[in-house]
Amino acid sequence: MSSAENNNPSCSSAFVTTRWNLILSGGDLEKTDEHQIRAALAELCRIYWRPIFFFVARRGYSPEDAEDLTQDFFLRILGGDWLQKADPTRGRFRSLLLKSVQNFLNDAADRTKARKRGGDVSFISWDPWMTEAPSELALSNEALNSWTAERLFDAGWAATVVQRAIRRLREECERKGRLRVFEVLNRYLTAERDDISYARLAAKLRIAESTVKKLLYHMRQRYRFLLRDEVTQTVADPADVEDELRYLCGALAAHSVKAAYSLTFRAAG
Repeated sequence: MSSAENNNPSCSSAFVTTRWNLILSGGDLEKTDEHQIRAALAELCRIYWRPIFFFVARRGYSPEDAEDLTQDFFLRILGGDWLQKADPTRGRFRSLLLKSVQNFLNDAADRTKARKRGGDVSFISWDPWMTEAPSELALSNEALNSWTAERLFDAGWAATVVQRAIRRLREECERKGRLRVFEVLNRYLTAERDDISYARLAAKLRIAESTVKKLLYHMRQRYRFLLRDEVTQTVADPADVEDELRYLCGALAAHSVKAAYSLTFRAAG
C-alpha cells in the first residue's frame, strides 16, 4: 500500500479495517473472531453513548432513569444478537443506533427493565463513560427542553465526532512537544475565521508570522483528516463518508446549535 493510501481513510484498502465495517462483516464469523468484533462494537458504544442519553432524556425520562435506560440499551446491544440483526445495507452506525433506541423505548417491556447501577452485569462499566465525557458536550437547558429528541441526538452525535477529532489532534501535538501551539491555534481550525491576527499569534507563541501560518495550515489539514477518519469509522461504505460529513456539518451549522454548546465546535470546511 502506498503512503498516500495510508493517509487516506476513504480508500477501500484502508476502509476494511474500520470498526463499523468490521462489525457488519462479522455477524457470521467464527467465534474465534467474535471478541475482536464485540470489542469494536463496545468501543463505538463507549464513544457515542451521550447522543443516546440526550435522546432518552428528551423522551421524558429523568436524568437518573435516562442513565439507567441508556446503560440498559447498550447492555442489550453488547450482550444480545444485535450484531446478527444489523443490516449492512443501512450502512451508518448513527442511523442504526438511533433506530434501535427508538424501538427499545417503544417496547413497554423494555421501558420497565432499566438496570440500576451497581447490578451484576460486568461487561460494561458506566462510571468511566461518565467520567471521560468531555464537558464541552453539555447542552444548554433551552436546547434540552425545546429541541426534539432526534435533534438532540444529531447534535450530540456531531459534537462527539468533532470532539474526538480535536482530542486526537491535541494528543498528537502534545506528543510532538507542540501542546502550546495547539492551545493557541485550535480555535482557528476552520478557514472561515476572519478575525485571525497572525502578528498577535506570533507574539504569543514567540515565533515568526510565517511559521504561524505554516503551523496553522498543517493543523487544519490534520484536523480535517482526523474528522474524516472518525466519520469513516461509523459507515459501512466509503461512498457514504462524504454524505455523512455533510450531515455532520449540517447538524452544527445552525446558529442555535452553535450557541447551545459551552464550546463552539468547528467542522471541516
